[in-house]
Amino acid sequence: MKIGILVREETMQICTGKGCLNAFFQRKDSFARYTDELELLTFTHTGGDLNRKIKNMIQAGIEHVHISSCLRARSPDYASLVERLSEHFTVVGYTHGPEERTR
Repeated sequence: MKIGILVREETMQICTGKGCLNAFFQRKDSFARYTDELELLTFTHTGGDLNRKIKNMIQAGIEHVHISSCLRARSPDYASLVERLSEHFTVVGYTHGPEERTR
């Protein structure tokens, strides 16, 4: 299964991606649901030309896009982003930590 992870642009200024990547490689939290082989093809932020990024993810055959936990917690556009991505991918609304949003 081909996976993409989208993170919050502002958070990437200070974050190494450790939480998201640990969850992916250790198959925990949001990635525990998969039993098939996983391929991480995209780890990028939502800034810049998001339409082009979506097009590139479609062309790469990405099936599932995980939205980082920081993006879920801090983005006022979270719901519209999920709706937009859902047109092309199965969207999982977090990467690491609890599945339920605690804010």
